[in-house]
Amino acid sequence: MLSTLIVIGVIIGAIFFWTTYTQRRLVVLDENINSAMSQIGVQLSCRFNTLTALLDLTKGYAGQESEMLIETIYSGRSDITAKSTLGDVLRQEGIIGEVLGRITKVSEQYPELKANEKYVKIMDAAETYEHMLRTSRLIYNDSVNKLNREIRMIPVSLIAGMLGFSAKKYTEKQSVKVKLESNIAL
Repeated sequence: MLSTLIVIGVIIGAIFFWTTYTQRRLVVLDENINSAMSQIGVQLSCRFNTLTALLDLTKGYAGQESEMLIETIYSGRSDITAKSTLGDVLRQEGIIGEVLGRITKVSEQYPELKANEKYVKIMDAAETYEHMLRTSRLIYNDSVNKLNREIRMIPVSLIAGMLGFSAKKYTEKQSVKVKLESNIAL
């Protein structure tokens, strides 16, 4: 009887420690996803700041259109945080794509704007932030992959839902291309 109680106690203890270990491991994986989403938010914020700088530069060339684009940015921009959804990210990227497309059209109408050294530098910065955003997206997807793989495998799959963990979605949005069409050599 005593040996049966000891065996039952060991089994219950092992299940408790395994559950605790699994929960902690899933929390770490989930936090990696939250951190990656925050990094996406940082990169999007930097891209918005770059767009604002570009629009300030275009005011001298296309004042009214620049003002409309600045209004588009401020009315549609929202902060992307660890708790943001992929839909939030896609909306922000859509605004960036729209504004960049319109800035490109303005720059095509004003060749002196495209030749402006400050314009070229800001476009280079926008491209750099796009590369960083792409990297952040890859890190996010890798983190999602690790969590999703973990919660789909037995025995973790048996308790993941009870612990409040579910599969996450991957980012699938292609990066907004920044095209610098200038033959200026710096």
